[in-house]
Parts: sequence; C-alpha cells; structure tokens
Amino acid sequence: MKRAPLLAAATVLIAFAAGARADDLDKQIPAATLDPANSAASETAVFAGGCFWGQQGLFEHVKGVTRVVAGYSGGLKSTATYPQVTTETTGHAESVQITFDPKQVSFGRLLQIYFSVAHDPTELNRQGPDEGTSYRSEIFAATPDQQKTALAYIAQLQAAHIFPSAIVTKVEPLKGFYPAEAYHQDFLAHNPTYPYIVYNDLPKLAALKTVWPQYYRADPVLMAAR
Repeated sequence: MKRAPLLAAATVLIAFAAGARADDLDKQIPAATLDPANSAASETAVFAGGCFWGQQGLFEHVKGVTRVVAGYSGGLKSTATYPQVTTETTGHAESVQITFDPKQVSFGRLLQIYFSVAHDPTELNRQGPDEGTSYRSEIFAATPDQQKTALAYIAQLQAAHIFPSAIVTKVEPLKGFYPAEAYHQDFLAHNPTYPYIVYNDLPKLAALKTVWPQYYRADPVLMAAR
C-alpha cells in the first residue's frame, strides 16, 4: 500500500487497524551490551523501518540528535526518487540519516530506541499498512563498529526472546544515502493532523515520550530550521 496525497476513509481504517498503536509500544528493552564509545564530535546512522515520515519525526525528538534527513538507501543514486522507489524495483528502502553527538547519545542507544518504539522489527518487508521491500527493516552500517554493534544487539535481543517473533532486520554496509524530495522533509512536524500521521506515527512519538522520557526532548531539531 502506498501513501497518497489524500487518504480515503477505507485506507484510514486500515491504517488504524494495522498501524503501531501507543499501547503496543510500551515496553523498555535492554541496552546494547556492545556499544563502543566514540570520541568524535559527530556520527551518522542510517536506519530503515517503514515510512520515513514517522522515523524522521521520532528521531528529531531524541536528545543528542542534531539532524535527521528522510531519504533512500540500498539502491542507486539514479533511482532515488519517490516515484521510482514506490515501484519496489529499485532496491531502495525509505530511510533516515541521523546525525548525532556520540558523547550525548550513543549508536547503541539509538538502536535501543529503533527496536523498541520506532518500528516493529519482526515485520518482513512491511510496516503497518505499508507493504513492499522499500518499507523493510534495515540498518545501513556506516562503519565496521556500527555493523558489529547492530549484529551483536540483534543477537542479544533474539537470545533474550524480547519479541514473540524473530527479528527480520537486515544489517548491511552503507553504500549511499540520498535525501528525499523537499516535500517529504519534516512531514510529521508540518502535518500533525494528516490521517496517516495520526494513526501510524504519532503513537510512536507518544511511545518515545512514555517509554524513554530520559531521551525525549519536546522541541524537535527540524530540517526547516537550518
């Protein structure tokens, strides 16, 4: 299912039934046991986990994050456009590039948020009402340390049986990230009453505030402010 500029009532009902609900995202999960310190002033992470509107809107509210860009990763630069990605033939996933201060929030901490309230890591090639490989769960590791940390954390969560089903999140080296079109950036912040956002993404933001209040900040860091 693809997002349209205007959603029909039937689509809204499907989103309500299939989307993440705040009362489904109310569980803390263990921190990553492997989470190497990084003394750099800045680090970037690229996550895919369903619609990038919600992923961007959520991580913009995480303390220590300085910038979040909605975009595409996993395919070629020449096919990194929304009309092409929605054909499900490009290899791209809707993704977010998160720039953060590793002295304030670690990569492992971002993974903890990603796996607990940002999306459902047990859904294969879909999230809520959105289906297709462009909505897959994937971590595009920017460094070997990120890849090791992500793989170790998935193994840790699997061994602890944190989720009722197996984690399907892929971990691959980052080959490229391409920003999405301007109208996609800060979509949640600009359209908080849009039906898709209300039923699928605002519950995730509410869960971040409830489950991880120590990492939540009320004022998001927006692309438009730059």
